[in-house]
Amino acid sequence: MSFAQRKIMINRAPVLTLWAAVVAERLGLDRDEALTVGKALSGLTAHAKGVRLGIYEPTPETVSDKRKALQHGEEIHIDLMGRSIPVVYTKDGLRAVRQGKPITPASVDRYLASKFGDDLEDVRQAMTVLAHSLAAADLARQAFRLYEAFRPEVKAGTAGWGAEGELNLAKLALADRS
Repeated sequence: MSFAQRKIMINRAPVLTLWAAVVAERLGLDRDEALTVGKALSGLTAHAKGVRLGIYEPTPETVSDKRKALQHGEEIHIDLMGRSIPVVYTKDGLRAVRQGKPITPASVDRYLASKFGDDLEDVRQAMTVLAHSLAAADLARQAFRLYEAFRPEVKAGTAGWGAEGELNLAKLALADRS
């Protein structure tokens, strides 16, 4: 089977994580920084969808916990794919923050490897080709629309929550033309 004809059954979250990391790297972050930002973006997007579906409900305690975790002047935000990602400077560079702690690139690498398996490098390569097919400014504006064009199809609403769908690498190759 040719590369472009491959289809992978996978949940949307790792696909969005990898795509956001590829986009962030294309837009100037180093690979480790991009991995953590991709993971944070995927988490924020999943949480927002969970709230919309009624799976999660924001509580005053959650807001209070987040406020306590912030230390004045240590955090900045990076805008990527329609989300504002909190990041901090560490001795190793920028790291996205989850629950007040920097995300480790190694944990994102393990997550992606566990979800994509042997397909990870082929999918990363296809996403990288797509990201480099556009000028950086165009990619910054269109990245989420491109993701919507190739992401795995799942049922709408709560029926599709956490479900695997088909990631068709041919759609990745054609996404910038749609």
